[in-house]
Amino acid sequence: MTGSIWAALIWLVVANVAGLLPSRDNHWMRAYGLIATGVPILIWLIWDAQYLVAAGFFVGAVSILRWPVVYLGRWLRGRAVGSDAKTD
Repeated sequence: MTGSIWAALIWLVVANVAGLLPSRDNHWMRAYGLIATGVPILIWLIWDAQYLVAAGFFVGAVSILRWPVVYLGRWLRGRAVGSDAKTD
């Protein structure tokens, strides 16, 4: 296996362990760190491995970081609705 796949597997294990440990801030600081390290790994996977491998990593990362993704979707939906409301 290539280095990018090993990095992705290690990231997934670290993310799961980080989610198991107790946290006072509902894991948000860990989520920021995981996002900051996961995006370059995803780009590395796209560059080095197949797109299907990168898509599998992306699905796994989204399943681990589901609440930041939910809040991002709500924020984007609010921005879209907010921009329509301002023009009326």
